[in-house]
Amino acid sequence: MTMDIGKFRNKVKGSNPKFNLVPFIDVLFTILIFLMVTSSFQSASTSDSSSGKPELTESTGPMEYYLIPVAGLKEVIVNGKDMSSFIRNNAIAVNTRVIDEGEIIIRPKTGTIINTTPPGMSPEKAVAPPDQ
Repeated sequence: MTMDIGKFRNKVKGSNPKFNLVPFIDVLFTILIFLMVTSSFQSASTSDSSSGKPELTESTGPMEYYLIPVAGLKEVIVNGKDMSSFIRNNAIAVNTRVIDEGEIIIRPKTGTIINTTPPGMSPEKAVAPPDQ
């Protein structure tokens, strides 16, 4: 018995296989929802401080200064006084009181940081070299 291969070939060429995307999308979304529900998310509202400073851990301890790196940092001005001599590796250490109670303006295009200290704080105490 011989097979008619030409007839089979014409039948395969003439048929357009169709893939129904609806069940595929349903399964894909089900997997996505499962992964989102089973993942654990840490909420930002659970932290005690809303100041934006990093949370303290046992290894870090309380800090008096925080490092502020700015690419191409050239100038640091505190209450109108130039404190650029404290810049090390494009970074400056800023006192926590300046961060909490004062004002910091960072201008990355010009490589400038302008600090305004809280009342009673000297410019020398407001910033420090990062290696301290």
